[in-house]
Amino acid sequence: MATATTGTGQLAFDVGDAGEERSGYRAPTVCKIVGVTYRQLDYWARTGLVEPSMRKAGGSGTQRLYSFDDVVRIRLVKRLLDTGVSLQKVRLAIEELQARGQTLADSTLVSDGVTVYAIDDDRQLLDLLKRGQGVFAIALDPVIDELKGEVTSFPMERVVPAAVVTEFPVAAEAVDR
Repeated sequence: MATATTGTGQLAFDVGDAGEERSGYRAPTVCKIVGVTYRQLDYWARTGLVEPSMRKAGGSGTQRLYSFDDVVRIRLVKRLLDTGVSLQKVRLAIEELQARGQTLADSTLVSDGVTVYAIDDDRQLLDLLKRGQGVFAIALDPVIDELKGEVTSFPMERVVPAAVVTEFPVAAEAVDR
């Protein structure tokens, strides 16, 4: 499996040739990996904070499918919430990054538990620390490395074209019979 950064700053994981099936993670698996509740994840997807990029919920019986990049974003949202930043401020910070044409992959996020900062170079981060302000830095590379190790123990699901997805998913064991 390969990790790469696309031209838009998006992370790509398990990149294959054009037309090759890619794998992703179902919502219950993402909840276990990241440590959020299903209700939180569902709310974040429905409100557009972090939507699944591989397959969105398409009605009763369909399941969202999250990419590795999505899991990284969800982990970052959770980390910001863990520092004490409100969900509303996390949402505003992500929207501001998008408005500036940046992604979470382009930035190091820093928080003092009240405000979220996007830092582009180490010098700015050091200036913040010299003022004696306590901050939490969330660099993307360590989060990616951490998640790479964690996700290997969780099941992935192949992306199936929407026309093939049935309203009631069939268990893999039944398909094999």
